[in-house]
Amino acid sequence: MDSLPPPPMPVGSALDLIGRTPMIELAGFDTGPCRLFIKLESANPGGSIKDRIARSMIEAAEADGSLAPGGTIVEATAGNTGLGLAQVGILKGYKLLLIVPDKMSREKIQHLRAMGVDVRITRSDIGKGHPEYYQDMAQRLAADIPGAVFINQFANPANPLAHETSTGPEIFAQMGGDLDAVVVGVGSGGTLTGLGRYFARVSPKTQMVLADPVGSILAPLVNTGETIKPGSWVVEGIGEDFIPDNCDLTLVAKAYSIPDSESIGAARALLLKAGVLGGSSSGTLLAGALRYCREQTQAKRVVTLVCDTGSKYLSKVYNDSWLAEQGLTARALHGDLRDLIVRTPGEGGAVTVGPDDTLLTAYNRMRQADVSQLPVLDEGRLIGLIDESDLLEAVEERRPDKRFAQPVSSAMTAKLHTLQAAEPLEALLPIFDKDQVVLVLDGREFLGLITRIDLINYLRRAA
Repeated sequence: MDSLPPPPMPVGSALDLIGRTPMIELAGFDTGPCRLFIKLESANPGGSIKDRIARSMIEAAEADGSLAPGGTIVEATAGNTGLGLAQVGILKGYKLLLIVPDKMSREKIQHLRAMGVDVRITRSDIGKGHPEYYQDMAQRLAADIPGAVFINQFANPANPLAHETSTGPEIFAQMGGDLDAVVVGVGSGGTLTGLGRYFARVSPKTQMVLADPVGSILAPLVNTGETIKPGSWVVEGIGEDFIPDNCDLTLVAKAYSIPDSESIGAARALLLKAGVLGGSSSGTLLAGALRYCREQTQAKRVVTLVCDTGSKYLSKVYNDSWLAEQGLTARALHGDLRDLIVRTPGEGGAVTVGPDDTLLTAYNRMRQADVSQLPVLDEGRLIGLIDESDLLEAVEERRPDKRFAQPVSSAMTAKLHTLQAAEPLEALLPIFDKDQVVLVLDGREFLGLITRIDLINYLRRAA
């Protein structure tokens, strides 16, 4: 124990903990002839690399007088910049208004609202120039609020400056001045541009490598010079349908387009093999770094970033049911109604109750799984269904001490609308028209249930 370095000394504020993040060398991954290191930006107090630019942009606004004491910070963000701005801004006494796209994870929104942030959710299926596009909405609202400043991470020069003056020097020092490549993503472009400028000055041999989600226009633009029609992707925080002012793509030596499935797989492998819980964009960067390393014929020293903590993505990246809904799991397809079932009893995914369980058990399982109905199984055989209306009807007229102590069998619906797995997709609609869920059987075996949103997800994936 005496050989351990002394722990860090106490600091006066969480702001003093931004930066100086640790780095580890990855083992257990196929990195070809290269050594691959990851810098844990998830160790920042707000949980992401965006703490750095939040402090830099707020301090720049204070310095130029655009942000006065008691003012309001307005920003468009996929989450982490907003969390960074809240982390810094609230400690400095500012109000925050954040405009976020509707694909942002639930955990990020809950985190922001727990900090007292005014979060406005807008559409993620429209582009720049649309009045509901998150950046346009943020700029418009900021102009209407007295004492507000639109931080605008996409064009704010204090964004790349944070990485040029802090992240870059830290990486160079941690690598002992010997670094061949840095793999980054682009959301606002600050990381790429700031690091690219720094390494162009102090280590010209260091290449900037871009890892970009499939659907983003950036990697194709680097590789072919052509601007593609933007697609959609589930990875949060990186990838763009335009080129931000802060994004200098001339600094990129190599670019990779990474599909969502590869990003998710890399993020989960990082947890399993390295014990590091990273977010979805961290998976994209790791996947790109692994591709780069495996392509090399000579040994190189490569760094990438764990941009944020995966604790913000437990309901997505680390949720098997959500991945199945998005079509991001390697499921065997049957060409029948089984392909629409997200949670199956055989795989332990379906949430069920037994007839002798109490209504309190049914209630708790509905809330925990965020569902409104539960199949009732007796020794694996489907005998009923209990939903929120059944539960309410059963408890509203009983004495308080008896309400939730009743067995599920006393409240469940035993008259069930079931379909065999081989029946056509059209057979779902008459049951949905009755505001019911579809219970799917294979003979007498219960396979799972299908809801309207399951059908919608299926049709979206097939589009």
